[in-house]
Amino acid sequence: MKPKLLDLIWLLLLAATAFTWWLGHTGALAVPRLSIVALVFGLAWLKGVGVILEFMELRHAPAAWRWALIGGLSFITLLIVLAYALAQR
Repeated sequence: MKPKLLDLIWLLLLAATAFTWWLGHTGALAVPRLSIVALVFGLAWLKGVGVILEFMELRHAPAAWRWALIGGLSFITLLIVLAYALAQR
């Protein structure tokens, strides 16, 4: 992998972290709506996928490893957002 691509992914991870931090400090999460919560967890999922594929170097690993880790991350993220949505009813 080219170091430039890894640097770009790292910068995107930092940008997503800064954006979610900004959301928390501007009060956007004071009265959370499902759309904002889904956005925050969607960014968290993307960050997790970036870490799994690039920093754990599973992009070139057997597909079963990628499916297991990304599937587990997806399942947990979905359950959290679903629990939030159900709690808002």
